[in-house]
Amino acid sequence: MGETILVLDEGTTSTRAMIFAPDGTMQRVVQAEITQHYPRPGWVEHDAGEIWDKTLRCAREAIGGDASAIAAIGITNQRETVVAWDKATGEPLARAIVWQDRRTSFFCSELKQAGHETEIQRRTGLLLDPYFSGTKMRWLLDNDEAVRGAAQAGTLAFGTVESWLVFKLTGGAHLSDASNASRTQLLPLDGAQYDPALCDLMGVPLAALPQVTDTHGELAHCDATWFGRAIPICGLVGDQQSATVGQGCLSFGETKATYGTGAFVLTNKGSAIPRSDHRLLGTVLNQRDGKRTYALEGSVFVAGSLVQWLRDTLGLIETSGQTEELARSVADSGEVVIVPALSGLGAPHWQPEARGVIAGLSFASGRAQIARAALEAMAHQTYDLAQAFAADGAAWTALRIDGGMSANDWMAQDLADMLDIAVERPDFVETTALGAALCAAVGAGLYATLEEAAGAMRGPARSFTPSSTDAVRQERLTRWRKALAAA
Repeated sequence: MGETILVLDEGTTSTRAMIFAPDGTMQRVVQAEITQHYPRPGWVEHDAGEIWDKTLRCAREAIGGDASAIAAIGITNQRETVVAWDKATGEPLARAIVWQDRRTSFFCSELKQAGHETEIQRRTGLLLDPYFSGTKMRWLLDNDEAVRGAAQAGTLAFGTVESWLVFKLTGGAHLSDASNASRTQLLPLDGAQYDPALCDLMGVPLAALPQVTDTHGELAHCDATWFGRAIPICGLVGDQQSATVGQGCLSFGETKATYGTGAFVLTNKGSAIPRSDHRLLGTVLNQRDGKRTYALEGSVFVAGSLVQWLRDTLGLIETSGQTEELARSVADSGEVVIVPALSGLGAPHWQPEARGVIAGLSFASGRAQIARAALEAMAHQTYDLAQAFAADGAAWTALRIDGGMSANDWMAQDLADMLDIAVERPDFVETTALGAALCAAVGAGLYATLEEAAGAMRGPARSFTPSSTDAVRQERLTRWRKALAAA
């Protein structure tokens, strides 16, 4: 058996195949963009067939001609995105509904008005919001003839992206790991499998759902057709849980924030099921041999996608990296404040119908002020999360950050200034992929525990310490709260 790990990193905007050495060094990466489909305002879709085709192509190129060097495969993925396919044909029945999609807002409102949110939160740790997978499944059943027909024929399969890829890689295994399954609103945090009563409430047939399994262990084997040998799949983990593992947040209270398409903060809560009185989420962090570690989570829907919007839609910048240069070119944002509610507001507000706001514009406002305000919005949103975590008894003493946006030094320092705590960023910021590599390495037996794997595979980090004043902080927060009310 080889000693390298193949990680399939299934993001919102791209799919990547990455080869990791046992010391955590990334030896190779192959990437392909995923087409974003926006058929209506608030709707976001992917082509599941495209995801599979590009993932397979990237994996084959990354492996090259020597599959014997691969000890195991780890998969990490955009969570909550729902794929519907036919078990008999192995083909998608409809476009995948992406986690950002808002089309089930009305159904969520109906469930809230009927008084179901309290019980759903108590059992699953989640709130009633279109973000999660269960209402997306129900929408497909109600609105797509092919999906409904497959359900009636008993051939319908529902799953998140890792489940879809496992089905294709193995030639038919229908699995979902506990970290992804805990995002569906169909899995109790203390339940081994999906719950029939929750499925009935959502109107989702239990028979269409996958078997819930561990996040690391020998979970399945690829069909030898794809890579020339039956490589074991030993890690399956949702992207934000994977980043938490990759950041080494393996002890109670340790916290990370990932700034990618959205921004997601997770605090390790150990073996105790997390409860929130401030609209944060309880979720499964990882699972081995049926034993779970949990996390408290705050989810922000728009982070890096705001910068992408400034670049691709408004044309205010040419590259994402230009925001740091522009932010440094001015002393402040000139009172410009951006509330990036382009896909509604996530935690701790949970307002799916909220819309984005750019406030404080004047003739003195230009590209630099707007770019700086976009970066400042990351710290403002994170500050709101920090207040909610503290109110739930999980105050942060430090914050480990990662994801594509975290490479921006100006933003990392701004986070430290606004939060008034040390912010740590690893030199290797692709911790989502690294977390899947850690899970697969432990699952394949290269290391005994995640702690041992993290000690061997995580690299050095840089720390940013607070340098602002409370007066500056409060002035910014006052403007932020005023703009937030308008959103």
